Amino acid sequence: MKNFKSKVYQYTAFFELNENGGYTVTIPTLPGLVTEGRDLKDAKSMAEDAIRCYLFGLNKLKEAIPLEREMAQFRLTVTI
Repeated sequence: MKNFKSKVYQYTAFFELNENGGYTVTIPTLPGLVTEGRDLKDAKSMAEDAIRCYLFGLNKLKEAIPLEREMAQFRLTVTI
């Protein structure tokens, strides 16, 4: 961790209500990163911690830290 340069990173997180009444969080820019929380506040805290761990791991492996590209989210309605 000592060679890790302090920098602010921002990522889009998706919070989905799960079958246990909590929230499952995924970060599309960070493949494989999935975490959960009891409620939205807990899920947000867990996601922030998971992102930190993910980025520190990449840094330790001397891999590039992904930067998020512009994203858009739309709710689409279709009739069949």
